Amino acid sequence: MTPVIVLTTVGPGFDAGTLATALVEQRLAACVNIVDRVRSIYRWEGKVEDDTEQLLIIKTADARVDALREELFRRHPYEVPEFVVLPVESMSEAYRAWLLASVT
Repeated sequence: MTPVIVLTTVGPGFDAGTLATALVEQRLAACVNIVDRVRSIYRWEGKVEDDTEQLLIIKTADARVDALREELFRRHPYEVPEFVVLPVESMSEAYRAWLLASVT
């Protein structure tokens, strides 16, 4: 297994903590960081939007990405959820071992 980082955003009123806890409890994620109040500017339905969101930084393994996507999309409040998977170039061996043990 290879560590990866998954990014998604949710609205400011969404209970990101409950979602993050469920992902960790199900071993779909080793850790989820919730960054409150990020400003997002994007095009939606033909117009430019300027909103506040919460960014979730999800640490997991490539082998768990499909199951994570399924669970995240099942719980996600958006019609078109962000789901960006980033490869990890380097990390400490101790953190890598902990991360992979946490999702297996």
